[in-house]
Amino acid sequence: MNFSNETDITKECEFSVLVPHKKTLSRPFSPIDIDGLSWPSIGTKQRLNESEEQKSERTKKLAEAVKTIVECIGEDPNREGLLKTPDRYAHALMFFSKGYEESIEHIINGAIFEEDHDEMVIVKNIDAFSLCEHHLVPFTGKISIGYIPNRRVLGISKLARIAEMFSRRLQVQERLTKQIAVTLQEILKPQGVAVVMEATSTITSVMLGVFREQAKTREEFLTLIKS
Repeated sequence: MNFSNETDITKECEFSVLVPHKKTLSRPFSPIDIDGLSWPSIGTKQRLNESEEQKSERTKKLAEAVKTIVECIGEDPNREGLLKTPDRYAHALMFFSKGYEESIEHIINGAIFEEDHDEMVIVKNIDAFSLCEHHLVPFTGKISIGYIPNRRVLGISKLARIAEMFSRRLQVQERLTKQIAVTLQEILKPQGVAVVMEATSTITSVMLGVFREQAKTREEFLTLIKS
């Protein structure tokens, strides 16, 4: 991957990777792997490529696990109101985690255009629904995304779809915010990207390029998303 400002992006987006029986390593984020997926988890490709029969087996296995949970909390999974709950929840969880099966290449679908535009582009208050990876409980919020093009613009609807793709995974808010920003920096190579997520009690932000380097630009973005 060739970043437009490789030194800055590496410094901004460095994170740790735990490797069994080895020292902790450090490497930069890279949003697109060799198959076009975006930070795939260990089981992503298996889930993506499985047959309808295999998908049915996966959902059935998940439903059995939910039934066990219902039993363990002291309820009766055979009670009328709970009979179909494991199956319903299994299907719901597969939907809530569908972001693992999506890729940036599929979402963008060629909607990057050459335009003589170098002013700020902002989409604000994108609804976000995700699952906390520490407790498997939902967290929700609003995401605002801004970037300053470098002769390349993205179809406006794609910004919300990118936010949804990363939110429909097991997440922490800090990583979700950064993944959106770094992905846009990679695919558009703009002058800068800014992403802010406001959840119930937490606000996270990532500023790249001119948004990080220039206080006036950063302040303009923060003012506009509040207006």
